[in-house]
Amino acid sequence: MMSRLAKRKAPRVLPGSLITLRRKCGKPSCRCAAGDPHESPALSYSVAGRTKMLTLRPEEVEEVAQAVARYRKSVNDLAAEAQVELDELVARVRATRASDRR
Repeated sequence: MMSRLAKRKAPRVLPGSLITLRRKCGKPSCRCAAGDPHESPALSYSVAGRTKMLTLRPEEVEEVAQAVARYRKSVNDLAAEAQVELDELVARVRATRASDRR
């Protein structure tokens, strides 16, 4: 029988950043009380200008990291494509204006 984790679909692209949360649990006898905080992976992302955090299970980190990397690559590729288009438009408009002045 497949586990729930194996059944669910991995995200293709995700905006945000992978971070490590470090915090104390509050138990006086815990190691974190002496300054060695607990660590847990999380996805930090923005919704309507507000930062949100989604705590992740260790087994989710790799697929989320890959989805974040794909998102960043897509954004960078789109920005590069838009810059090429903008450069071509500027060159075309300047050439048209230069020929109109003659």
